[in-house]
Amino acid sequence: MLVASLNFALMGFFVKRGAGQFGTTALVFYRSLFGLMLLLVMARKPLRAYATPHWRRHLGRSVSGLASLWLYFIAIAHLPLATAVTLSYTSPLFLAGYLHIAHPEESRPGLVVFLLAGFAGVALLLDPHITRGQWPYALIGLGSGFGAGVSYAQIRAMARMGEPDWRVVFYFTTFSTVVTGLALAFAHAPAWRWADLPTLVGLGLVATLGQLTMTRAYRTGIALVVANLAYATIVFSALLGLAGLHEHLAMQTWMGMAVITLAGVGASVWRPVRSGDGAAGR
Repeated sequence: MLVASLNFALMGFFVKRGAGQFGTTALVFYRSLFGLMLLLVMARKPLRAYATPHWRRHLGRSVSGLASLWLYFIAIAHLPLATAVTLSYTSPLFLAGYLHIAHPEESRPGLVVFLLAGFAGVALLLDPHITRGQWPYALIGLGSGFGAGVSYAQIRAMARMGEPDWRVVFYFTTFSTVVTGLALAFAHAPAWRWADLPTLVGLGLVATLGQLTMTRAYRTGIALVVANLAYATIVFSALLGLAGLHEHLAMQTWMGMAVITLAGVGASVWRPVRSGDGAAGR
């Protein structure tokens, strides 16, 4: 999950760099297109391996995942990188609520306490300097978190059905490429130059690696532990924003990141992941 978090932070960084030239739809398209090409090369599976009996689950995961991704890119384009990532990563709270309602037997009070501690860190990260004009984009970021939480639940269900990681990512990436490609066909797609290729390819590369490693994390780990470790994306994003985008953070923001990190580590120590203990997937 830490590897996935680093890749997702880099994805946000590439989106921030490309937001000035490309629209949100174009960035989602290129992220999906180059990711799909990479996945096809990495998978090297025969055609029959792509067949699945769980197409309804894949469709639900793809719709919620694409909606979440679209909203996430909009938030990144209009908010500081660390702030947009923080709002999107309220998704573990939505996942925890789902687990508590749908699977109360898996609810672990100790982990929930650490998850709430992570939310307190999120509150610290919400810098009070957000202007009135930025609040709609803050709500969009929260909507992205909700969509991601729904997506996690879908992947978790497919993992229990034995659906392989690569196929979950493949169908999501294919769906996103087709939908955003059709959207661009009816709009004026922004032109790109060869100088933009590293940004676009890098976006697809880190996004796909993040999807694969995150899916494996949710498959093999306890859902709420992995969800807490996902907060590391906020820390990585803040550092990338500082180093690459010159987004200076207030002391309150660094305190929030410290609280979130300690909450994630505490959740892991509270109940270490054991083979066969819990199952999840994204």
